[in-house]
Amino acid sequence: MQSGFTPTQYKLQSLATGKIFEDNGWMLDAPGEDKPALIRAIYERQQLHLRGDDTGLYTFSDWLPLKRTLEGSSAPVTYKSEGLAAALGLKNLWITFSGYWPEKGAGMTTCSFKETEAYSVCGRMDPALKQVLVVASAGNTARAFAKVCSENNIPLLLCVPHDYINALWFEKPLNPCVKLAVTAHGSDYFDAIYLSNLATQCEGFLAEGGAKNVARRDGMGTTVLSAVTTIGQIPEYYFQAVGSGTGAIAAWEANLRLIADGRFGSNKMKLMVSQNAPFQPIYDAWKAGSRAMLPYDDDLAREHVTEIDSKVLSNRRPPYPITGGLYDALKDSGGDVLKATNREARAAKELFLETEGIDIYSAAAIATASLVNELNAGRLNPEALIMLNITGAGEERFKREHSLFYLEPSLLFDITPGLDEVKQKLTTIKW
Repeated sequence: MQSGFTPTQYKLQSLATGKIFEDNGWMLDAPGEDKPALIRAIYERQQLHLRGDDTGLYTFSDWLPLKRTLEGSSAPVTYKSEGLAAALGLKNLWITFSGYWPEKGAGMTTCSFKETEAYSVCGRMDPALKQVLVVASAGNTARAFAKVCSENNIPLLLCVPHDYINALWFEKPLNPCVKLAVTAHGSDYFDAIYLSNLATQCEGFLAEGGAKNVARRDGMGTTVLSAVTTIGQIPEYYFQAVGSGTGAIAAWEANLRLIADGRFGSNKMKLMVSQNAPFQPIYDAWKAGSRAMLPYDDDLAREHVTEIDSKVLSNRRPPYPITGGLYDALKDSGGDVLKATNREARAAKELFLETEGIDIYSAAAIATASLVNELNAGRLNPEALIMLNITGAGEERFKREHSLFYLEPSLLFDITPGLDEVKQKLTTIKW
């Protein structure tokens, strides 16, 4: 724990009823309520005061639900674009960068903004908690949580599809407190979530909670806090690729807090979120004007996942319809759901490298391609204040500069295992 830190003072609020209550332990839902709804952290400090660059992500601790801080974090970095902006003819493009780029002050060694989630979620955990944290992931989230838990001796079970485990690379061997359970070849992110749900029904295992965990969302929301405190005002547009949409929900919530802060204007950013076609369940629901997700055949979904470059964007059950979820965020912000193809994203990736000087992930390239598409279609004012959320970058450079170590599976499961099998296999693992 960083010296001089005191736990953040906050309460929780149901977005279904408005009820405010204490965070007694590891709360993911409002007590006594049946309607599916997110809960939100209400922080004692209405104005954000930065703690300093040397505290990493925890410079934003006023608006993170923390019981402790952990060493080794890095905050997102925001800068005004010159190269990409000039290439696109944009006058006020700001890039919020999460990844590895030492010259910019970006030190996320997993190269992904998922570190913002991991340092916040693990900071919310009571150090005395004697349970194994369970996290489902398509790669980037797993890598981030593995790093943080390994370095801080937090027992962790990762549930990851077998075809994605080559994403579990690290700069050093991991602490044995981190274990990997994989679903069979041909499975996807949804199958990993299914496995994680079974694991959390076993004694001693704790669900991280995904979008329902206020620490995950508020950690991701630091991208917007970085942007606004750097720019000095709230942008007009926010571009990000989405799989679950949790990052966009987080951006919206951070936006609302910044309005209440009173120093950055009253603007609500238009959330411009994008998917990697043909995997586009959020796009399809939004364009149909539907709050509910549309039917999506499991086999067709898995086929579409195999076709897209950005596997991390393949969530089939996103927090879109839930009260306080992505649908509400898009409606309140006046945003839109976009899509981009592999071809468009690859071109955007090359353009970013050429103009900004660093490699970016396929997901970030989807966001960049969507920005290009909107501009080319004449739907963006070149003078507009735009935030482009580059959610992962610098991996190619990091791999060139470091030796890598890969996490090997501890447990193997079929695509849809039974609860008894999961319970039995978990008893064979020692943390």
